[in-house]
Amino acid sequence: MSDAYLGNPNLKKVNTPVEFTKNEILEYQKCAKDPIYFMTKYIRIVSLDEGLVPFKMYDFQKHIVRTIHDNRFTICKLPRQSGKSTTTVSYLLHYALFNPNSNIAILANKSSTARDILSRVQLAYENLPKWMQQGVINWNKGNIELENKSVIVAAATSSSAIRGGSYNIIFLDEFAFVPANIAEQFFSAVYPTISSGQKTKMIIVSTPYGMNQFYKLWTDAENKRNDYVPIEVHWSEVPGRDEAWKDATIRNTSPEQFQQEFECEFLGSVNTLINPSKIKTLAYMDPIQSNAGLDVYEDPKKGNTYVCTVDVARGVSKDYSAFIILDVTQMPFKIVAKFRNNEIRPLLFPHTIDQVCKAFNHAHVLVETNDLGQQIAEALQFELEYDNLLMTTQRGRAGQILGAGFSGRGSGFGVKMTKQIKKIGCANIKTLIESDKVLIQDFNIIEEMSTFIRKGQSWQADDGANDDLMMCLVIFGWLSNQPFFKEMTDTNARQMLYDEQQHLIEQDMAPFGFVDDGTPDHEKSEVDEYGTVWHPVVHKGS
Repeated sequence: MSDAYLGNPNLKKVNTPVEFTKNEILEYQKCAKDPIYFMTKYIRIVSLDEGLVPFKMYDFQKHIVRTIHDNRFTICKLPRQSGKSTTTVSYLLHYALFNPNSNIAILANKSSTARDILSRVQLAYENLPKWMQQGVINWNKGNIELENKSVIVAAATSSSAIRGGSYNIIFLDEFAFVPANIAEQFFSAVYPTISSGQKTKMIIVSTPYGMNQFYKLWTDAENKRNDYVPIEVHWSEVPGRDEAWKDATIRNTSPEQFQQEFECEFLGSVNTLINPSKIKTLAYMDPIQSNAGLDVYEDPKKGNTYVCTVDVARGVSKDYSAFIILDVTQMPFKIVAKFRNNEIRPLLFPHTIDQVCKAFNHAHVLVETNDLGQQIAEALQFELEYDNLLMTTQRGRAGQILGAGFSGRGSGFGVKMTKQIKKIGCANIKTLIESDKVLIQDFNIIEEMSTFIRKGQSWQADDGANDDLMMCLVIFGWLSNQPFFKEMTDTNARQMLYDEQQHLIEQDMAPFGFVDDGTPDHEKSEVDEYGTVWHPVVHKGS
């Protein structure tokens, strides 16, 4: 009777007796203790050029394995085509073989990718000697179950992927490519699973792809704000890669693509509203309070003036109802609190705004009234009787003008987002942020900023990204340009920005130095390097 699993000669079925030689027993013991020894001697991989070959590990791959083996939490920032999946797959197989009753989850941005990684585990397993194998109980595209009760499952990264389970290892492959809302929900759901055991390992491996949850985890790891051990590999550590290879790769891709995929730099999307070089300088910090989507960075200060801008979700699950609160007492303005939640019901959202804004000295509230926003504004005014709800009035060609109350026909609560208002808001908030007139320390805002891009004649979130908090900033950008803003804050933001820009222009226009030689001004002239004669302007009566 065959000892093969379902006719596969490379797999052993359960309850197959094995008689170990003395050498095999020693080998088994040695492999169990040393995963690197096991990998280099028994793992087979598929080479594009040579077919099935032994896994010849590079030094950095051995370092990755040692780090994973010795630590619970590991995060790896690795360039493309560096053998990162092969390295991790080999370790997962080792763990499943030599640690009975292990539950291992392989999660990727797509379920097909996760199943592909599992197929590599299966290929390596099929090429192990029979005496080293465990009998197979279950073997399919999404699941492996072995006779020692170890299980390996493959699925797409989501909040429900491993909910309710208990896992010894969770492997997140290319985590930077998981959509932001899914990545955030995943960690809020999976953390209890991880923290329930004292030996549970979390392995995160990815090439950077924007400033997202992977970026946050990596940055926090570098700054020792979490328990992850960071591992970084430079492309030059991969044998065969030199300056000539770099030049050829850039010629066939682009400098930006090489920076992101091989230099492993955290770059946002192309054509972002905020200059990428500015985004890279923004540093986020942990809030002093955090609860149910509300993050507070600074407690309210008596006598300070606060403004709240509100963007209401359109009823799509990935959209967030959001608001930001800014301290506008003086420049630079700063974000002191933000709310972002994609599960809050429209009936409850006004109560959250009311409660938080009252705490911030009854902040001036401006609601975007497209879609459900009108209902939110009316609930604040009539049901909750919020006393600092901002209004707008239609003034012909001038469009919507900000005010604090009704002032004739065309008055209404909040502001209706139009192409013109969005254009003004985007232009103003760009200037405010890039000139350090608005200070931002919230991670989610920075994340959205890195994917808020030009599309056609407007600005919006890149595919798969969110822009709810950015729209709150855009609303504030428009608000700060309104004459009424000066009345609220005693700060003429528009004039200050104009004066600053004018000063910079004047500096650029005056590249020459002048020395007072005693000659009357009206007799002086200068010749520049191009031969142009510059005469002073003499004002009559001066």
